[in-house]
Amino acid sequence: MAADSEPESEVFEITDFTTASEWERFISKVEEVLNDWKLIGNSLGKPLEKGIFTSGTWEEKSDEISFADFKFSVTHHYLVQDSTDKEGKDEVLEDVIPQSMQDLLCMNNDFPPRAHCLVRWYGLREFVVIAPAANHDAVLSESKCNLLLSSVSIALGNTGCQVPLFVQIHHKWRRMYVGECQGHGVRTDFEMVHLRKVPNQYTHLSGLLDIFKSKIGCPLTPLPPVSIAIRFTYVLQDWQQYFWPQQPPDIDALVGGEVGGLEFGKLPFGACEDPISELHLATTWPHLTEGIIVDNDVYSDLDPIQAPHWSVRVRKAENPQCLLGDFVTEFFKICRRKESTDEILGRSTFEEEGREIADITHALSKLTEPAPVPIHKLSVSNMVHSAKKKIRKHRGVEESPLNNDVLNTILLFLFPDAASEKPLDGSSSTDNNNPVSESEGYNLYNQFKSAPSDSLTYKLALCLCMINFYHGGLKGVAHLWQEFVLEMRFRWENNFLIPGLASGPPDLRCCLLHQKLQMLNCCIERKKARDEGRKTNTSDMYPGDAGRAGDQLGPDNLKDMDKEKGDVGKSWDSWSDSEEEFFECLSDTEELKGNGQESSKKGGPKEMTSLKPEGRLYQHGKLTLLHNGEPLYIPVTQEPAPMTEDLLEEQSEVLAKLGTSAEGAHLRARMQSACLLSDMESFKAANPGCFLEDFVRWYSPRDYIEEEVIDEKGNMVLKGELSARMKIPSNMWVEAWETAKPIPARRQRRLFDDTREAEKVLHYLAVQKPADLARHLLPCVIHAAVLKVKEEENLENISSVKKIIKQIITHSSKVLHFPNPEDKKLEEIIHQITNVEAIIARARSLKAKFGTEKCEQEEEKEDLERFVSCLLEQPEVLVVGAGRGHAGRIIHKLFVNAHRLTESSDEAAAMAPPEEELKRMGSPEERRQNSVSDFPPPAGRELILRTTVPRPAPYSRALPQRMYSVLTKEDFRLAGAFSSDTSFF
Repeated sequence: MAADSEPESEVFEITDFTTASEWERFISKVEEVLNDWKLIGNSLGKPLEKGIFTSGTWEEKSDEISFADFKFSVTHHYLVQDSTDKEGKDEVLEDVIPQSMQDLLCMNNDFPPRAHCLVRWYGLREFVVIAPAANHDAVLSESKCNLLLSSVSIALGNTGCQVPLFVQIHHKWRRMYVGECQGHGVRTDFEMVHLRKVPNQYTHLSGLLDIFKSKIGCPLTPLPPVSIAIRFTYVLQDWQQYFWPQQPPDIDALVGGEVGGLEFGKLPFGACEDPISELHLATTWPHLTEGIIVDNDVYSDLDPIQAPHWSVRVRKAENPQCLLGDFVTEFFKICRRKESTDEILGRSTFEEEGREIADITHALSKLTEPAPVPIHKLSVSNMVHSAKKKIRKHRGVEESPLNNDVLNTILLFLFPDAASEKPLDGSSSTDNNNPVSESEGYNLYNQFKSAPSDSLTYKLALCLCMINFYHGGLKGVAHLWQEFVLEMRFRWENNFLIPGLASGPPDLRCCLLHQKLQMLNCCIERKKARDEGRKTNTSDMYPGDAGRAGDQLGPDNLKDMDKEKGDVGKSWDSWSDSEEEFFECLSDTEELKGNGQESSKKGGPKEMTSLKPEGRLYQHGKLTLLHNGEPLYIPVTQEPAPMTEDLLEEQSEVLAKLGTSAEGAHLRARMQSACLLSDMESFKAANPGCFLEDFVRWYSPRDYIEEEVIDEKGNMVLKGELSARMKIPSNMWVEAWETAKPIPARRQRRLFDDTREAEKVLHYLAVQKPADLARHLLPCVIHAAVLKVKEEENLENISSVKKIIKQIITHSSKVLHFPNPEDKKLEEIIHQITNVEAIIARARSLKAKFGTEKCEQEEEKEDLERFVSCLLEQPEVLVVGAGRGHAGRIIHKLFVNAHRLTESSDEAAAMAPPEEELKRMGSPEERRQNSVSDFPPPAGRELILRTTVPRPAPYSRALPQRMYSVLTKEDFRLAGAFSSDTSFF
């Protein structure tokens, strides 16, 4: 039975050989990708124009395929070109060789400055690369390489694709590719050799020609001539003879308001190191023929001075240290700090003097015992120094993070009015000699939400930036901020206006800190006006003031002022005659109160007319009271309270939380009508016997509708009435009018409590951590950096930089308008600014090296400047006139000087002027012999050998052959493309 069962088991082990293997599946996937990309047939394009590889647009498409579990990426690289006529495309010309074979012989694009390595080696406009998908994967074994190549060959044959297909082998850093291109009866094999050490016999042209000829193996006895293109690259690294013009700032220097060679309020600019590290000179012989030139191990005709083409490229230093970029970056780092000012500086600087005050038992006696009020002479010159006394109570002078001289200089820069005994008008902005036009600066601060470039906030940002970078870092910033806060309190308490701030309510287009300082200034203005009002008896002056105001404002102006109630003259000086600082309690008599209540209830004019009119500003042009015909007087009213954006936001949140219920809506209306009620009370006081209609005619003329009607006697008369919205039951205006008492503005409760608001601002400033401060002021710093970059760019006039600056402004205005911008976006802006600074520094470095300023002839100077700007913007620049041109002679001198410096031990001899060196060389013949020694050995030698020969038999078609070689110190590469006729082979 066992013997019978054996044949049965064999029957079930039959293998089905019709199923596709992994190899076949891989080939079909390659074919599928080529079909999807429509790379089938022979599509012939136009002949390649000169320089198209650099100026044209390259695109690529990628896909992923796998061989078993090993993943490959397939990428199609191609030059975008105008499509040719479809008719020509559809024709299949069997005799025409593929486009890529024709490109092997094209000489218009040898040695492109920026291109894929296969483009440089083979001059192809289109090709496909199959490479391992993962960076660490590599095809190392020879059998796997051959398997891939055979797969490629089969896929090309099956699809009829005429685009070269390459396979990347070995480690990726070696850039080793083998490939194939197939046409009708023709095939090109792409092969490569890569060695670390250059064999001696192949370091020159004659040895490479031997390789090329032996590889072609041409059967013809008189070999067709080989066309040669040669490029030698020389590297200039030694720039010692040209000092980098940017001097590092002297941090210790402090003369006449200058710190480190920099004025406060001015940003530093430039690179600390030379931003150009190397100059690469490429000398090219584009069209040579074998036999014309000799280049072997004994002698060479290849003299760089005689090369017909010179091109130059510069190697830029990677991330050069730039002053402006470092300045802004270091300031930005403060934003991430967590410490408070007290934690940074140690004990609180606002501690009270003496220990006895801290003892609670003395609190009552301190309050009750009479103490003499010290009345010391206040002068503006000592205000700056008074703030520092508190800081030094608990800390020695030597412990202060900021040097006393530096601190005084900064405070005098921020508060120029402290230098004189007589305080300046705080509303006038200080002069900053800003080079940028006002409109441009205005637009920028508006876009960036920073502060005007002549404002105190802007100057403070720059000073903090400088302190952070040069003087004490974060501790210095905290110290200066405390001094600033103490100065603000000092000014509030002593009625000194803050300089460098525009007058008026806070400008909501600026940063919040600037708004807070403006709010504090508003408070100081109000307090100052009130204090001055106490000294003079304003009640005596009042009628005269009112009359003068009326005279100055003509009838035309009155109409305008009627429309805009907010513009009516509201001088606090004219009514600030109250003895009290707060107007919470009204000192009106009961009789007055009774009159007010009766009149509000009854609206009777008799009770109202018995009141004495108060708080009149001037008489309205034409309007009279409706019921008694008295002239209508415009009252002195309170200004609406100025608001900063955080207060507005807070108020809107409170109003929103009231909800949509009837009670909530009523409460919301009451809150919003505080200003309306105040104006109604002022109006009643100025116009005894008035009614709501009178008030509406002045305050909101659109709500009083007048119509022409015919009365009983048949005459046309004007009849007026309130608008529909004013007649709505429980109207807010009617309610407010009924509750309003005839109280002039000077005796009303203040809409704007300047004391409370000032204390809120001072508290807000005192609790700011350095990180919060940096966040507030960063828009100002970025604003200043952009202005600085624009100012420096104007001197250099680089078109590419202008575009980048516009992009920075657009980007910044989007980012900085949000309350809390993301750190990543802010870093991007700072990085862009640093890049622009580096570009300008590179331009200056090149101008210094090429001596554009020293050119006497205007034409030569323009050419040199154009050459330098091209070096910055283009990957490689052609030198007009090669070694004999103006730029060529300068480059030659640079190499001569560098060569002399390396050779000579005597520095004095080494620094001899290059002109004298050239004169000393003697005749042109001698100079030609010595000129090779002026240059160091080439850092790179590139050669392209081309020819057209029949392979493999004498009767085969003549097909293009090409070999590219590159020799550097540690690298030797040969990349060959050898074509053969496959019709009979």
